[in-house]
Amino acid sequence: MSLRHFLVGVERGQRQPTLPCDRAHIEALNTPGGRISSAMQACVLSAPAEVTTQPLQLREMPSPVLAADEVRIAVSACAICRTDLHVVEGELPARRSRVIPGHQMVGRVTELGADVTQLSLGQRVGVAWLHRTCGVCRFCRSGRENLCESADFTGWTADGGFATEIKAPAGFTYPMPDDLSDLAAAPLLCAGIIGYRALKLTGITSWAGARIGLYGFGAAGHIAIQIARGRGAEVYVCTRDRERHQALAAELGAAWVGGTVAPPPVRLDAAIIFAPAGEIVPPALAALDPGGTLVLGGIHMSPIPSFPYELIYRERAVRSVANNTRADGREFLAEAARLHVHTHVQSFALAEANQALIALKHDAIRGAGVLVID
Repeated sequence: MSLRHFLVGVERGQRQPTLPCDRAHIEALNTPGGRISSAMQACVLSAPAEVTTQPLQLREMPSPVLAADEVRIAVSACAICRTDLHVVEGELPARRSRVIPGHQMVGRVTELGADVTQLSLGQRVGVAWLHRTCGVCRFCRSGRENLCESADFTGWTADGGFATEIKAPAGFTYPMPDDLSDLAAAPLLCAGIIGYRALKLTGITSWAGARIGLYGFGAAGHIAIQIARGRGAEVYVCTRDRERHQALAAELGAAWVGGTVAPPPVRLDAAIIFAPAGEIVPPALAALDPGGTLVLGGIHMSPIPSFPYELIYRERAVRSVANNTRADGREFLAEAARLHVHTHVQSFALAEANQALIALKHDAIRGAGVLVID
């Protein structure tokens, strides 16, 4: 099945007041004499700060130098997610003196490292969160490279896609066919892959009629519901914001939609929390059937309050998702194509990176936000 079956609904982001990463800066850099050779434009985080202080600064900087196993990619679209927000605001501790955020981007290969043979110039590829692993530790050798203790992560420990260019190890890119929309593809490379892994970690093997709860309904949730329903599951969505998130969940076929901590009308076989809010854990556990699994789908979560043992008794389980493997990415993209998964996207210019993250923080994006790199 070709990936041409992906559909995309695009809503152009409304213009906001000019911020440090703004259109005027890009236009100035494009004036005659305003550019340096072998340069790129990027929104750079020099120090973590509240996103409302507009910490991302647009800069012109030298293009990255390739290692032998890397490729250079001209970025055309980079989706945003809460992990970017955690990096920008310091909830994930800074690993570099400055970093370019962004970890779900699509573009075309413009240069090959000396040892790269599996990709070609002009080929369309995607780059996701897992940037590189050591390949030799006990986790990498046992098919669990997502747990590699020496891993690098795109947009956190390695520069990411809030830029006109990125370099990435060729073996950690995902070839994309030419008929797949950049806007449609970008959110699949994190929100989609992590949602897929979260569904895998529920432990459900018989999906027909399974009752799945989703807590939080942003980029990951609106893709995960399509995968779960495509497998035959009933999906119950608990989320705030009737106008955006609850309405979208209903449009995508949720069996029931309610508030964030509202009890679903049935006991759930499994549930996934995508919202980074630890206070959701007790009510989500209370909604599980005995033997059910609660999966925590984020890289960061606020403190989980104490709860009575009865909520976890009768073999209920809580587990987290840590990153993804490359196999997760390949399997997800293939299944998403078969199921005709589509993304709902609100687009922003690279110059609007701060505004995009502010909108994300305040749940003002319906579906996924994507930076479009002109």
